[in-house]
Amino acid sequence: MALSVKIENLSYSYEPGKPVLKSVSIEVAPGECVGIIGPSGSGKSTLLMHLNGVLRGDGTVRIGDLLVNEKSIAEVRRVTGVVFQDPDDQLFNPTVEEDVAFGPLNFGLTPEVVRARVGEALKAMNLEGFETMTSHHLSFGERKRVALATVLAMRPEVIAFDEPFSNLDPAMVQQLTGLIRGMEATLVVVSQSILPLLVCCDRIAILKDGEVVAVAPPREIARNSDLLRSCGLDISFYRDICIDYL
Repeated sequence: MALSVKIENLSYSYEPGKPVLKSVSIEVAPGECVGIIGPSGSGKSTLLMHLNGVLRGDGTVRIGDLLVNEKSIAEVRRVTGVVFQDPDDQLFNPTVEEDVAFGPLNFGLTPEVVRARVGEALKAMNLEGFETMTSHHLSFGERKRVALATVLAMRPEVIAFDEPFSNLDPAMVQQLTGLIRGMEATLVVVSQSILPLLVCCDRIAILKDGEVVAVAPPREIARNSDLLRSCGLDISFYRDICIDYL
């Protein structure tokens, strides 16, 4: 069952006096997909790392009824999966199959159930036949797909994606947006690629200088050119290309 995500007044600094997040508050309903966009350095990835307790700042983060803290961290990480921006942060086993099986095995699932979950996750990510390959010998885009498969195999109630569309070819971006739209989990998707978010998200939040400056449905965000331009996210260039060439 999908769980809600509730972030209240979250602030975080890597260095004293230099806040990366400033009293950020965002709520995500169970089963909702919320995209988070913003220019580089706006705090998107930092925010994401609070969802499973990798980082813990001032303020509160709740996953369902769980307050993310030291006592709840094991359960939080059981129900919350994070797909990191750099897949090498998630892949460390000798083969693709072992990487994808690692999480379910640690949950104590039977070998039969683990095999079924690994097969389903690999199929979803177009990785059938990759089972015995070494993850670190794959292309960057392929490694990103393996990293996502490791999370899918755990079937978490909340999934957070950090730049899932980067370094993927258009066909894979299309497949991934379709996969995201079909997921029953609660989803938080951080991306600098606004166009895929318009396709797969129920709402989009814009972060600028560590603060939430807007939260609205994708169509409303896309039509607010002044807002997007002020945040360095203007997409009128792509619109004009489509008008000229299509």
